[in-house]
Amino acid sequence: MRVLAHFVPGDKVLEFLEPHADWLDVRFCAEDDDNTFHHELPEAEVIWHVLRPLSGDDLVEGSRLRLVHKLGAGVNTIDVDVATQRGIAVANMPGANAASVAEGTVLLMLAALRRLPELDRATRAGAGWPSDPTLGETVRDVGGCTVGLVGYGNIAKRVERIVVAMGGEVLHTSTGDDGHPGWRSLPDLLAVSDVLSLHLPLTDGTAHLLDADALARMKPGAILVNTSRGPIVDEHALVEALRSRRLAAAGLDVFAVEPVPADNPLLGLDNVVLTPHVTWYTADTMHRYLELAVDNCERLRDGRDLANLVNQVGG
Repeated sequence: MRVLAHFVPGDKVLEFLEPHADWLDVRFCAEDDDNTFHHELPEAEVIWHVLRPLSGDDLVEGSRLRLVHKLGAGVNTIDVDVATQRGIAVANMPGANAASVAEGTVLLMLAALRRLPELDRATRAGAGWPSDPTLGETVRDVGGCTVGLVGYGNIAKRVERIVVAMGGEVLHTSTGDDGHPGWRSLPDLLAVSDVLSLHLPLTDGTAHLLDADALARMKPGAILVNTSRGPIVDEHALVEALRSRRLAAAGLDVFAVEPVPADNPLLGLDNVVLTPHVTWYTADTMHRYLELAVDNCERLRDGRDLANLVNQVGG
């Protein structure tokens, strides 16, 4: 079975796959290597997809494709409609990266609350002593904060457990009142959260959910953390809120355009902590991804039902 894996493997990935080499022919391609991608695509039966968008044209070009398996949960980077029209199954891995993204979320939360990038730069420059007196007025403990979660799926619930263990109060919002005592409407959540963390998929209904009006409703001095999808936030409005210091800081793993353009004004702000969409990317998550990806390839090979399908194909 020919698989096009849209990422560069490390030694542990190759070691994991070696026992399956008698039936699984995995060809690797860096996400920014379009030449190799288009060379391999016509022969691929399966794509292990990460982030580089798969367009309808790509799916047409992949004339032998039977399965696109997202290494992760969000399938907004796949043209699922075209895949369905062409009889190509699309599957994902809900929850497989939840532990890693939750820890990465708290990492960004802490780094923003504790002004970590600024202190790191000052220490390296020999300017860390005497201590900045504003630290005692601005730096916060998670345990002293109200943390608001927008979305309440697998990742958000893991974040909740970590924050509660650190002494923080956690509230959340979701599609409707779920009966949980921590549920609040979005406007109420914006008004009371010291830290607002986003955990929801990108859809037509969530694009720019955090627009200028929503950001203006946030508690003055609050911190925004986004490890979900960049377009959920209006970046221009966010830049203005951070420049004016109405929001104290942001911790961002995702962006409206990825890779982030060099002229993105977020890159020039000293109250923003940035990572390149990698909170999911750990050895532990990759091991879980590979187990699930190989399992679905075995199911496809053996004619069994595929796991975690997001579309319906065939009769």
